[in-house]
Amino acid sequence: MIGFRAAIAGMGCQLGPAVLAGTRALLVDEQEQLARLAPRPVVDVPYGEHPRQCLDIYAPEDRADKRPVLVWVHGGGFLKEAKSDPTHPFNAHFGRFAARKGMLGVVINYRLAPDSVWPSGPEDLALVVDWLKIHAGEHGGDPERIVLAGTSAGAAHIAGYLKHRPDRENIRGAVLLSGLYGFTPLEDRDRIYFGENPDHDAERLPAPAVADTAIPLFVAFAEFDLPRFQAESLGLLQARLERGGRIPRGTIAIGHNHYSIGYHIGTADRRLSDEIIAFVRDCTARKK
Repeated sequence: MIGFRAAIAGMGCQLGPAVLAGTRALLVDEQEQLARLAPRPVVDVPYGEHPRQCLDIYAPEDRADKRPVLVWVHGGGFLKEAKSDPTHPFNAHFGRFAARKGMLGVVINYRLAPDSVWPSGPEDLALVVDWLKIHAGEHGGDPERIVLAGTSAGAAHIAGYLKHRPDRENIRGAVLLSGLYGFTPLEDRDRIYFGENPDHDAERLPAPAVADTAIPLFVAFAEFDLPRFQAESLGLLQARLERGGRIPRGTIAIGHNHYSIGYHIGTADRRLSDEIIAFVRDCTARKK
């Protein structure tokens, strides 16, 4: 653990191909070993008409019924990444992790910018939830106990979904890791998805709505996240406190960066994953 933290710290609070490659290199062996032990998923199930609107399903081997459904929404700056990739185990790792914890794991693709822009992310998540309401039971999941989890752009899309569909009848909770919610100014890269006109930012960014929703949140950022991602998470926690009198559950992922906060889930470092699972179980046990 000390060696891992030192390596992450040595990369600094940065993004970019070199940091991404270095972070993956630290985690790939363990995640690939876990992948070799996992049951085969049901892959490329369409939830919409676009080629990117598809998902993979990871079920525990015992195939019991009425399991909580834990959905993973990958990051990638609104522009890239996928639910699975033959060159690495990441993103698919979260579905395997959910299945090992006795849940139905669902890992999705969504439409990417620049071809698909706001509000494509929230729209795709609405389609995913609607699909699960109908079909989760066919795979052992409970359509009344859905929790969304995502990192970076994936967390931003979930926050947008909470603005688009704030009704607690749809999902039981949301896990937001190092996302953008509208508490800091947009950067040029973000505008590829959200649009160039800042006059539309208040409409398109989810900050007020995600703070007001009654849907339970778990909010986390990484020790070595960029300052803006730290500020975004703190802004969301503060807004929830001001509006509801209490902050959501959450944590700082010590020893992690913007990439490893998501990629390490399911490894021997269980500090964050244990808290996520405890949150999901509390949300899905609670009666509406």
